[in-house]
Amino acid sequence: MKFNQVVQQRIDAWNEVSLAFGPLLLGESDDWATARRNYANHQAQHPTPAGVSVQEIHMAEVPATMVTPQEVINDRAMLYIHGGGYVAGSPSGYHGIAGNYAKLLNARVYMPDYRLAPQHPFPAAIEDTLAAYRWLLDQGIAPDSIVFSGDSAGGAMTVSVMVAAKREGLPLPAAGAALSPWPNLEHSGASMLTRDGIDPTVNLAGLNLMAKAFLNGTPKSDPDASPIFADVRGLPPILVHIGEREVMLSDAMRLAAHLGENRVRVTLEVWPDMFHVWHLFAAELPEGRKALERAAAFLDESLKAPC
Repeated sequence: MKFNQVVQQRIDAWNEVSLAFGPLLLGESDDWATARRNYANHQAQHPTPAGVSVQEIHMAEVPATMVTPQEVINDRAMLYIHGGGYVAGSPSGYHGIAGNYAKLLNARVYMPDYRLAPQHPFPAAIEDTLAAYRWLLDQGIAPDSIVFSGDSAGGAMTVSVMVAAKREGLPLPAAGAALSPWPNLEHSGASMLTRDGIDPTVNLAGLNLMAKAFLNGTPKSDPDASPIFADVRGLPPILVHIGEREVMLSDAMRLAAHLGENRVRVTLEVWPDMFHVWHLFAAELPEGRKALERAAAFLDESLKAPC
């Protein structure tokens, strides 16, 4: 499939800013601040839709961004967990996805700016996101008015943070949508080889470096790092979106199977020809917009009905 010129240019630019992390992860450079800033600035080029406001807040001790549509139904809230391989990314690059979700769901979208590896390795990202969810509950927002979503590493955390919340005895959100999740740091799925070089934005070598930095000696099969091994019994409905060209294809399918085998209501959608987190391109790519609409419809079904 050929993408239009704007989409291809954004993919090329995404790859260019991502290349800067190679020397950092190999220990050949230590200028993490510049690489992360350039990455966030690139992601921020995805446009924020009209009709939403953006505010910097704190969720307990975790800095965060709140995106609010013109109308909010029943204090609806989404916890959106950004991607970036646990080493990059920030809410500033996700105003587009968050703004679209906010309008589609009539919900406030909260994005925690969790700590990043290697300076803050596993489980810092999960701890910060769980603290953000606990803060939402402490504001008096009913759990059946809250949904989770996230992409890539954040797609995996969509499940992992629910598991951590269950372990702590917290009430669980109404549903979750994992977009292009990275759920298996063992990278044992067949597509890690069959799609390597076909996936236009992610490759196995880069994933191995990011996983090593994040894990910092923790086993790759730790269930909080790789939710395909987690005790997912009792979780709410989960949607898994994955592009057919992604190296993560097989492991995302395995995540969906693991959820289903443990009696979690799960919907798996494999999108032909799509690449990693094509949802980011909703303003330029019809499939990106349609995917977000389908994710929002899935989540809306589980949210508390309007009064």
